[in-house]
Amino acid sequence: MAVAQAQHTVRELMDELEKRGVHVDFAIHPVAGRMPGHMNVLLAEANVPYDKLKEMDEINPEFPQTDVSLVIGANDVTNPDARENEGSPIYGMPILDVDKSSQVIVLKRSMNTGFAGIDNPLFYGENTALLFGDAKASVQAVVAEVKELG
Repeated sequence: MAVAQAQHTVRELMDELEKRGVHVDFAIHPVAGRMPGHMNVLLAEANVPYDKLKEMDEINPEFPQTDVSLVIGANDVTNPDARENEGSPIYGMPILDVDKSSQVIVLKRSMNTGFAGIDNPLFYGENTALLFGDAKASVQAVVAEVKELG
């Protein structure tokens, strides 16, 4: 989201979904972005209400009841191997449990790995769809589709 400067477009998506009665929250991993709090600052810049920004420990119990999680660019911080694969170099690292959502849509520029240099099994899950491209352009396309729904 940061590289693509997509925060305002993400806010527009939130507005369109909420007009249709969809509950929207933002799951923020403590190390998301280039520095702690980076995503919070970007979303605040886009006037996303602060009470919609949920810390990892607060949001993780909600994922099993979540219909759709939209993941923008996150790799290692959503990798279920950190929770499940004792042989993984990131085993034990706290992650956002988005894989427990009914559906996951991951927006990525490519299949490149994150900083840990390992593959993410989330991307191959039966409940996961990948949308490749620039995050801002991809979110704009999703906004257009939501608007078309009426």
